[in-house]
Amino acid sequence: MIGWYVHHHGFGHVTRMRAVQPYLSEPVTVFSSLAAPEGLPPDITWVRLDGDADPIPTPDGGEVDPAQLDPTARGALHWAPLGHPGHRARLATIAQWIAGNDVSTFVVDVSAEVTAFVRLLGVRTVVMAQPGDRTDAPHRLAYDLADRIVAPWAEGVIDAAALRDRGDRVAYVGGISRFDGRVSGARSEDPARGANRALFLGRTVDVTRLEATVAALHARGWLTDLAGARDDGDRVDDVWSALRRSTVVVSAAGQNSIADLAAAGVAAVVIAQDRPFDEQRHTARVIAARGLALTAPDTVSSDDLADLIERAATCVSGAPDWTSWRVTGAARRAARAIEEAS
Repeated sequence: MIGWYVHHHGFGHVTRMRAVQPYLSEPVTVFSSLAAPEGLPPDITWVRLDGDADPIPTPDGGEVDPAQLDPTARGALHWAPLGHPGHRARLATIAQWIAGNDVSTFVVDVSAEVTAFVRLLGVRTVVMAQPGDRTDAPHRLAYDLADRIVAPWAEGVIDAAALRDRGDRVAYVGGISRFDGRVSGARSEDPARGANRALFLGRTVDVTRLEATVAALHARGWLTDLAGARDDGDRVDDVWSALRRSTVVVSAAGQNSIADLAAAGVAAVVIAQDRPFDEQRHTARVIAARGLALTAPDTVSSDDLADLIERAATCVSGAPDWTSWRVTGAARRAARAIEEAS
């Protein structure tokens, strides 16, 4: 049996788990603060963990911010607030499950604290690596303890300083996309036969700039689609068709988003979002240096963004060559790396 910790920030970590899980030969039990997504297969069990970042009530009717409770243990950890009942409960839940099951491997995506805790319980651990500056003490601890480190990019594509001295345990599997294997035949709509079409994938700019950019594109004869760009109301569970019919996709620089762009083989404008450890800016620099997409800061104006979208449509003849991202087979390679750790 395989355990899998899924971080609650965004949808990327759960999307990656769901891309890899079909290639695993053992059932998976997922632990996360997130609610279980719909449509899980029967061989995935979802365990909802208590939150560990909410304020703690005090006897006098007040509350204490856990950020005030030495959550980093003087810089040794990322988040372990003293005296937080939710933090205790979530780790106890994981420990109880491990004690009662024959666990071959535990995948952590991502948490230095869960990695250390699971390894202290004597379970083989697999850590998902991420771009950015991960040379701080908690990341070094997690990478030192991991029996296997899965890097969801091709070897040599992203320079990850934290992994340089751990090469014997790192599996560079390529960009893991939920759409791996779905590329077939011509694009679903040939942009040369009609109006150009832009897809805004996820929340890359605020609503005011989004609407101004859409208006500017419409004035230039473009069609536009939104997929989670304004709020949850325009979220699309399966954006494959929208990706394949787009002339240009506007996307953040998250690992799953870039892997999806690579799977679809589309031209893009990538806007790096502010994330811990400069993860997305690091990825965006690699994307720009390899000429895979145009990039813009998250402060880009609506007029400049509309101009960049038009440039992206003309500066890449046909589709960009995303083969260096090694999306094809990446989820299967990740599953093999996980099972090799057991």
